[in-house]
Amino acid sequence: MVIGIIGENCSGKSTLAKKIAETLGGEVMSGKDYLRMAKSESEATLLFRKKLNSAVSGSNVIYVISELDHLQLLPDSAVRILVSADIDTIKERFRARMHGQLPAPVAAMLEKKHGMFDGGSYDYHFDGVNGDPDALCAALRKAAESES
Repeated sequence: MVIGIIGENCSGKSTLAKKIAETLGGEVMSGKDYLRMAKSESEATLLFRKKLNSAVSGSNVIYVISELDHLQLLPDSAVRILVSADIDTIKERFRARMHGQLPAPVAAMLEKKHGMFDGGSYDYHFDGVNGDPDALCAALRKAAESES
């Protein structure tokens, strides 16, 4: 199964990906990790698409996406999970990542990007602040079993 975990920076995607990998098994890849698959970007993209297509009916690949242009890499049959958090939580988490500092240009960038995935089509919407990852993992497991 291919699981796309989609959302803004610091919304809770990586935490959710780790929980899904621990519960259901699978390889977690983020952003442009796939570029390590080959020397050229075009070859790496092709290899990554093949890997995702073979994972549709094989071992799990969990792809963490925080950029709109990476959505196009997901196969049509991928499970899409939108992870969201309010802008104040995102800023606070980003501030912690930056050792307590959140420069004004970074805050402005986060505000500009906030909601950028809201218009998409998703199989699940996960609240990155108050969501229950165990319940989502149970739903994913049930969906996978019903497809088998």
